[in-house]
Amino acid sequence: QEFVTVLVRDPRIQKEDSWHSYIDYEIFIHTNSICFTRKTSCVRRRYREFVWLRQRLQSNAVLIQLPELPSKTPFFNMNNPHHVDHRRQGLQEFLEKILQDALLLSDSRLHLFLQTQLSPEDMEACVSGQTKYSVADAIHSFASLNRRFPIEDEERKKGKNDADSDSESSSSGLGPSDDSISCGCKASPASEES
Repeated sequence: QEFVTVLVRDPRIQKEDSWHSYIDYEIFIHTNSICFTRKTSCVRRRYREFVWLRQRLQSNAVLIQLPELPSKTPFFNMNNPHHVDHRRQGLQEFLEKILQDALLLSDSRLHLFLQTQLSPEDMEACVSGQTKYSVADAIHSFASLNRRFPIEDEERKKGKNDADSDSESSSSGLGPSDDSISCGCKASPASEES
């Protein structure tokens, strides 16, 4: 039976400059679904990127009522652990509901959002064919630039024995392939609820 596990966790404050900061969250995906190019991945996204994703998904699936994001409150305090965790939970619930809808799962923007670190502008360019790399190229290239998960290592070893196994190349235009670079994501799918 197919499953998709999504965890939104590890909120971190990021400084844009000396005056502006924001929080981003790690999105961890583990799945056996044929809808996904990679079976395990993790990226970091901020709230405004979730807002962009919801708007794009809604414009492409007008007949579907998408779940709401946690509200953007003017009193949100990134130094308040309760505020941050409440938003994290809301973002996770949003993704869990999105990933249950087959129509939404067919949207390339969702896959780029979950499995690459491309900006919203670059995701739009990729989906509309304005880049020299495809959606699958972008996902494979991002995965090859980041630490591999144990499950993928086992699959890759098995794949080396197959003469017709897919090989990852760095010719996608997204940069060289280097397995030693780590994205800082945790490989364990254990939830960090508080």
